[in-house]
Amino acid sequence: MASNSFGNIFRITTWGESHGPAVGVVIDGCPSNISINEDEINRELARRAPGVSGLVSPRKEPDKVEILSGVFEGKTTGAPISLLIRNIDSKPSAYEPMKDLFRPGHAGFSYLKKYGIFDYQGGGRASARETACRVAAGAIASKVLSQFDIQIGAYLAALGSHTCLFEGSVEQLRKAQTKSAIFCPDISVEAQMTETITKLISDGDSIGGQVVCLVDNVPIGLGDPIYEKLEARLAFAMLSLPASKAFEIGEGVRACAMRGSEHNDLYEATEGVTKPSSNHAGGVLAGISTGEQLNFKVTLKPASSIRKTQKTTTLKGAPVEFSLPEGSRHDPCVAIRAVPVVEAMTALVLVDALMNSRQLIPSCGSVARTH
Repeated sequence: MASNSFGNIFRITTWGESHGPAVGVVIDGCPSNISINEDEINRELARRAPGVSGLVSPRKEPDKVEILSGVFEGKTTGAPISLLIRNIDSKPSAYEPMKDLFRPGHAGFSYLKKYGIFDYQGGGRASARETACRVAAGAIASKVLSQFDIQIGAYLAALGSHTCLFEGSVEQLRKAQTKSAIFCPDISVEAQMTETITKLISDGDSIGGQVVCLVDNVPIGLGDPIYEKLEARLAFAMLSLPASKAFEIGEGVRACAMRGSEHNDLYEATEGVTKPSSNHAGGVLAGISTGEQLNFKVTLKPASSIRKTQKTTTLKGAPVEFSLPEGSRHDPCVAIRAVPVVEAMTALVLVDALMNSRQLIPSCGSVARTH
């Protein structure tokens, strides 16, 4: 299994399994002199952590990071940064009854066919537990981006048939979702989503959702055609997330029903500055950032672990009915806790694009802002 790293210059490698002793990440290529401490990383981890409400998995993981290397006296040194997150509430024995079955919707079938071995204890590397590492690394990437006032915010835009649309700045988004337990900026829609989640928990089922991500103050010029287009890197990042099924940027799939006269972003000049008058493209043109707000969507499938009885087979092909053991702990909608993970992966894409543009001074100088 060789594909555990992401990024070209600012590069992360994650490690660890869902019910092993710990998970972690090594970050290579981080600029020096970036102020960072464990509390800042822990605040981001707390947003993704399970067990924080009755609407997500009840697994109790405090997710406290330990910085093992690459930081001296509160600042990055330029050396590899190693972060460790211990698994406190792992229960590998809970998966013993399932070890000889193919769990519907899970990675066991494809992993076993490809590698000939599979860690059935919570899904091993295939578990969303791995995304804690991405959030920890994203916290450091965000600190680099903050040097240039690049702001990232995501929200739960859809859960089943309940949808909301937020139009505004990232700062306004953060204010709107301050009191939301599910990262929804619309109070009335949040109430509908919460009611649906509560019923799903009672029914032992799950549901899909969609996360929208916005990014403000993106410099013009990020992204490198042909094969490092900004939206291509974002799509690669988002579709690497567990349970992700679709990525759209700008108008996305709605563009197929639009005319060119509707979809084209026309240019206008104000006080000598030329810019698009609309943003149907979602902040990227020909794979390069335009300076407008990045706007994209990530769609996630329903969680595969549900309490309903399902038909499957044993590893030897014998038909059997499968039910989760009593006390199993799973999310009714994985899109909720995916919100901070989407933000983290966005930060990782953007910091790598910044460094790849060669506008970023190694000691974290300044990016040439061209808009």
